[in-house]
Amino acid sequence: GSVLQKAPVVLKHSCYVGIDAILEQMRRKAMKQGFELNIMVVGQSGLGKSTLMNTLFKSKVSRKSVQATSQEKIPKTIHIKSVSHDIEEKGVRMKLTVIDTPGFGDQINNENCWQPIMKFINAQYEQYLQEEININRKKRIPDSRVHCCIYFIPPTGHCLRPLDVEFMRRLSKVVNIVPVIAKADTLTLEERDFFKQKIREELRANGIDVYPQKEFDEDAEDRMINDKIREMIPFAVVGSDQEYQVNGRRLLGRKTKWGTIEVENIAHCEFAYLRDLLIRTHMENIKDITSSIHYEVYRVRRLNENNTAVAHANGLPQHHMTSHEM
Repeated sequence: GSVLQKAPVVLKHSCYVGIDAILEQMRRKAMKQGFELNIMVVGQSGLGKSTLMNTLFKSKVSRKSVQATSQEKIPKTIHIKSVSHDIEEKGVRMKLTVIDTPGFGDQINNENCWQPIMKFINAQYEQYLQEEININRKKRIPDSRVHCCIYFIPPTGHCLRPLDVEFMRRLSKVVNIVPVIAKADTLTLEERDFFKQKIREELRANGIDVYPQKEFDEDAEDRMINDKIREMIPFAVVGSDQEYQVNGRRLLGRKTKWGTIEVENIAHCEFAYLRDLLIRTHMENIKDITSSIHYEVYRVRRLNENNTAVAHANGLPQHHMTSHEM
């Protein structure tokens, strides 16, 4: 018999499926819900943390607030406080929460000063977990999980201090860390490059994986983009909420006796890279990694602990779980 050859099916424009309309649906849904981002800032006082936050969102975010929640004081020194702000730009709503950790690294003995911060981050995961395992759980669980921790390195120009290493080593396992060199205008460009190189070496030597972590690159394109970012980390930043006239344009800047440092000019400082990473290019990814990696690790550990406890109560044999340090 003759074999019937099947003609290849060619979709012409007449039978257009309209898959591209999905993007519009997603956009509409996203616009309705708005976006949430929870950023924690950590570093000694006087490194310009509030100023940088204000510069990042071009509004006085770290001073005025929509609602301020004060956490219980865990040791007397560090007093963690969250302040939320509603920001709108071109019809896009964003709820930004800035979590400040005043008192960090300001003591003579800074041993264990990472602990209250670790405790706070885990407490947010716990709160989310409790909401999630609730029988009548909310459709949208309020998300107070820390999506990103901006760690301010003082501009010494030499190397990381034991405090910096200890903090990032421990915290990089539970939260996305983005290290920045604070007040970078106090270093010459040569000092800055040397310092950055040194910091990258020390992060590698201590097995500290800062954001964007290599192991979570999804494909070659991702890796290419993220490698560029990794070569620039830590970003050398200068914050400023002052505007100046420079060549007839109003710019955010810092006046020095040598002239004005333009905050958004990448030749002067790497602030623009930091902003793009946090808001324009990687915000969804930062939130995804928080949710699918860091929170997931916490969740699995907690549920394993619960199962072990239940088994213990019922006198059943149990598998020995080694719980990570809290």
